[in-house]
Amino acid sequence: MSSTIERHTDNADNGSAEISRFMVAGLGNPGRSHRLNRHNLGFMVLDEFAARHGIKMTKVQSQALIGSGKIDNRSVIPVKPMTYMNLSGRAIGTLCRYYRIRLTNLMVIYDEIDLPFGEIRIRASGGSGGHNGMNSIIQELGREFPRIRVGVGRPTGRMEPADHVLQNFSKLEGEAVAGILDRAVDALEMYLTDGVNAAMNIFNRNVDE
Repeated sequence: MSSTIERHTDNADNGSAEISRFMVAGLGNPGRSHRLNRHNLGFMVLDEFAARHGIKMTKVQSQALIGSGKIDNRSVIPVKPMTYMNLSGRAIGTLCRYYRIRLTNLMVIYDEIDLPFGEIRIRASGGSGGHNGMNSIIQELGREFPRIRVGVGRPTGRMEPADHVLQNFSKLEGEAVAGILDRAVDALEMYLTDGVNAAMNIFNRNVDE
């Protein structure tokens, strides 16, 4: 897979090219100290996706690390914003406009405290649920883009949610993370190949709203 991306120059009426071009953004905070935080689960899923498909994420553009690959004849641009979580929309918004990504072709992956640890939920659109990274993206682009939420659960006791997500996974949780990442990447692949409704039908099954 190529690790560089050329700017697309499709005309506005070149619908087929735009439909087949996807952007996948994982949310997190840059830096070694944050690497294994619960809040970096979006980064972890994207890294697993890139590794599975041999995509090198080495290009720096618009305050993000990006890569390029093809999944089932669809062009895919994986993105890791380097702006820190609260400004994720700055990088993602700029890149979506640059590459002319339709909002239905933007998938955002992030951690969710309102889901039990390891649970995956896909939605075609919606609000931020108080997630600061999602707040930033919605301010830039609106609400009409799909997302994969991966549960990290709420803290116990009196711990603040912000402190909980900025901690590393517990030892017990860490033993389960590899399987969770595999399932999240499976969900992402189904979205790319079969669409968001197909992915929701499989990966949201037996999960109460």
